[in-house]
Amino acid sequence: MTTSKTLLLGALALASTQALANLSTTITAASDYTFNGVSQTKNDPALQGSLDYALNNGVYVGSWASNVDFADNTDLEWDFYVGKYTTLNESWSVDYGIAYYSYHGGDNSSNGNYPEVYSKFGFANSLGQTEFNFWYSWDYFGTGADHTVAMVAHSVEVAPGHTLRASFDVSNSLDGNKYMWDAGDKSYTHYRLAYQTSYAGFDVEVAAENTSLDYDTADERVVLSVSRTFNL
Repeated sequence: MTTSKTLLLGALALASTQALANLSTTITAASDYTFNGVSQTKNDPALQGSLDYALNNGVYVGSWASNVDFADNTDLEWDFYVGKYTTLNESWSVDYGIAYYSYHGGDNSSNGNYPEVYSKFGFANSLGQTEFNFWYSWDYFGTGADHTVAMVAHSVEVAPGHTLRASFDVSNSLDGNKYMWDAGDKSYTHYRLAYQTSYAGFDVEVAAENTSLDYDTADERVVLSVSRTFNL
């Protein structure tokens, strides 16, 4: 496991930036569910959904779920989050909050439940949108390990309705005695390049990504996702 799921980020961004619709749901079909470049579905497809409620002052609360495939018969991830999005000035914004990840399906699935706090800073200018994002858990995947993720990303609209987003992040277990990834690594890097567009009310993303980990659920891959948001 890693942290700060790519598709959960999309759900959080939706809730924090679209205050026009107070209650919304997003349904996503993806060719793979990758979590910082590591497949949570053993390289198989995923069906995901979120329910988000946003107040006009930037406060939001929501829930997100996806199928997963872990060795202990865990087959469902169900997450909850609450946060606040604030515009600081014409260029800068900040999104911060806390999330709780829960796992279901096996007798011991809940042993992996854990909380995480996050802060995401956005900087917008004529060259696009830059992000500086940070996540921290003090009980990563239920192991009691401190864990951090730091990400830098940039999005640019190359043509009306067509966006490229490049990101690079570092995941770091601060206590390797309590948690390491399958390859015995205490930390690893992940990079991703995504093309994003919309068609007939659907949001479409095609992303190429890879990690420094050396096993088949964390190697290079292309992930396609199609989602649609409904205002309730």
